[in-house]
Amino acid sequence: MAELKDRIRADLTAAMKSRDSLRASTLRMAIAAITNAEVAGKEARELSDDDVVGVLTSESKKRREAAEAFDSGNRPELAEKERAEAAVLAEYLPEPLTEDEVSAIIAAAIATTGAEGPKGIGPVMGVVQPQVRGRADGAAVAAEVRRQLGA
Repeated sequence: MAELKDRIRADLTAAMKSRDSLRASTLRMAIAAITNAEVAGKEARELSDDDVVGVLTSESKKRREAAEAFDSGNRPELAEKERAEAAVLAEYLPEPLTEDEVSAIIAAAIATTGAEGPKGIGPVMGVVQPQVRGRADGAAVAAEVRRQLGA
């Protein structure tokens, strides 16, 4: 069983005992998302820690997007709740990469693959994605790959 999933469950129990309702509800949501991912597809499976990080990254991104939507809708109290939930989820995610680190990883991947122009985006992304998964926004990484390749 995934250690990260066990840690989330243990932290949920602790949050419930300390009556931390925000943390408890956020961790319940995370466990539900993990469980849904486990039973999605043709047959149920146990998620690895990397898979759990992927689910948590997705949930965290949903929270950030919801906060932005609430801000633009002039609902600051709901936006703040979404940001607080994202902060709880961030505790379980690996340290995010800086733009400079992402740029360096992409430059190294371009040098390794010898990619040039728009046709090189796929091979470069194939090398970069495993290195940045869960630590950088995929859309931002793809945009930087396009920029560096001049595509």
